[in-house]
Amino acid sequence: MITDDKKEEVRDAADIVEVVSDYVKLKRSGSGFTGLCPYHDEKTPSFHVTPRLGIFKCFGCGESGDVFKFVMDQDGVGFNEAVRQLADRYGVFIPEEETTEPSESNQIKEGIYHALKFAGVYYYRNLIENPEAKKALNYLEKRGYPPEVFKKFGLGFAPSGGEELYKAAKNAGVDDQYLVEADLVKPSQRGEGYYDTFRGRLMFPIFSPTGKVIAFAGRVLGDEKTAKYINSSQTQVYNKSEVVYGVNFAKNEIRKYKEVILVEGYTDVITLNQHGIGNVVASSGTALTPGQIRILHRYGERIVMIYDADNAGQAAMKRGIDIALAEGMEVQLLELPEGEDPDSFVKQFGKESFIEFKNKEAMDFVDFLILKADEEGRMQNPVQLRKVITEILQAVTNIPDSIQRQVYVQHLHQKTQKFRGGTDRELFDEMNELLRNKKREDQRARFREERQEEREALNQQMPGEAGSDRNELKTSPENAKKPHYEKELIRLMITFGRPMVEYICSFTNEKLFEDRELKEFYSHILERYQNEEEISVEVYAGLGDPFPRLVGDVTVEQHTASDRHHEKVGIKYERDKNPYLAAKSTMKAIELSFFKRKREELAGRFKTVEDEAEKRKIIKIQMDIQSKITRRERTDSEDLYPDPEDSKGNVVQEKKFEYKMKGKEN
Repeated sequence: MITDDKKEEVRDAADIVEVVSDYVKLKRSGSGFTGLCPYHDEKTPSFHVTPRLGIFKCFGCGESGDVFKFVMDQDGVGFNEAVRQLADRYGVFIPEEETTEPSESNQIKEGIYHALKFAGVYYYRNLIENPEAKKALNYLEKRGYPPEVFKKFGLGFAPSGGEELYKAAKNAGVDDQYLVEADLVKPSQRGEGYYDTFRGRLMFPIFSPTGKVIAFAGRVLGDEKTAKYINSSQTQVYNKSEVVYGVNFAKNEIRKYKEVILVEGYTDVITLNQHGIGNVVASSGTALTPGQIRILHRYGERIVMIYDADNAGQAAMKRGIDIALAEGMEVQLLELPEGEDPDSFVKQFGKESFIEFKNKEAMDFVDFLILKADEEGRMQNPVQLRKVITEILQAVTNIPDSIQRQVYVQHLHQKTQKFRGGTDRELFDEMNELLRNKKREDQRARFREERQEEREALNQQMPGEAGSDRNELKTSPENAKKPHYEKELIRLMITFGRPMVEYICSFTNEKLFEDRELKEFYSHILERYQNEEEISVEVYAGLGDPFPRLVGDVTVEQHTASDRHHEKVGIKYERDKNPYLAAKSTMKAIELSFFKRKREELAGRFKTVEDEAEKRKIIKIQMDIQSKITRRERTDSEDLYPDPEDSKGNVVQEKKFEYKMKGKEN
């Protein structure tokens, strides 16, 4: 066990602000620091660090603790491992002694870290000692990398034999489970034994911000017809969408300059670092993701992107702009001279020339996109000019700060006025329309996500019902009465065609239907939609049984009572005056019916269950279903679903009923 005195020595030595800053971008606030909480998503900082007391506290989600708890939570390690990790970082000696057993989850993660650390040392030693690594050493020598670089970046070599790492790990007592969980070995397809994931490749360890090996990338060294790089698969300690290569080396330099340079390759990072440019990272061989940008934003405010000039590089650059702007970072783009990449440029011209070139030539994203469009001849073409302006404005809409958006729109106006004339008002109007469209699309995406979560939760098998399908619908004979809302949903789809099908199917699925025939009708419509085939009353009336009969059933006029009322009061009921409002109302009705059926099924199930744990699970599901019923019963159908859009992305405005008083008769 680690003694209490040693724990306190580590606690006193550890700088909680520095430790937390590896994960959270902190700003001074009075005697402490604040930032966005790493325990939950938030827009306004509610996470506080008080260095005087050595604690953190989130006033949003309630999480709190000391530096040990923070490391345990963020790195997924046990208490003793957290203490030892901080002791290593701050130079406190702790004897190697037996520690208490960690939890199963933490034990697996610690086992994975141990396996990865073993592999890193194994690959490095093979690079230095194994004669087979000669081709890897030749490659690194041509790159101009001395042995000090090998050691700093943990470069290594994976032998080409199929089980070399596995045998060495077994001899060292590393458990098979941890090797598999770390994606260092894979089970043999022959059913026995394991084979190494990386074979005959130059190895690049991928580190966490705190410097732990969490994954590997392997580069091919010959002319083999195979992938140039292969990366570790996702594991419990490696999420490739939230990892940036080199951030462990770069984070302090990024803080110093408040700027991060993003390059494409691992060797670009190593070469720039070798030449004294430390604030540089790469996106680990993946397209830039929001998670990666969030990590970079912890350390710096500005990102300078250097991408290849080929089509793939330019496309990746444009996606990266949108993601970085959405995170609130200042975005600049840098294009190196033709034929150069960061590695070759800094080797040829040196650090000072690279920094001078960057400071002089890096452009904000508006200037850069206009320059590229002008080089392509798009700014002189009226049609293309319109598209360029829209593309840039769409990028601007990702910026969360409204004042910053206005500044960029005015900047765009100044840069494009000579091409288009006019004032900045047209640009602001266009941006506001794009913002409205973006807001609606985000809302639709949230609705779809909520519906999908509901469906997945309700489609799970009930306890003790393996092999049964709780969503199987009752068979309906031809003369059985079909639910009117199910018929109405089908009628709307075949009457108004593809736009209505797309709208309705965004929020519904066939499992909502109680009637078997109508369920199959719905599925058939969806299949025709996906195959881009015509959907109409005429089409289905001409198909084979049962469609003609069902078409007659769902399209027959249901409002004879309204017709009789018209004869008395002279007010005519206009069917389909507002078809999308009718769709919303019908979707609400079919969902309510579905959830109420589920509620009845669960009530019946509860009566037959004796196991208490199973009963508690049923009660929990019942409560969830009841909340969905209550929400739909209390919410107007108009507010339950977002408005539809036409083919141009404009919202279809539905006319709402308004009561107007009659004027006085003269």
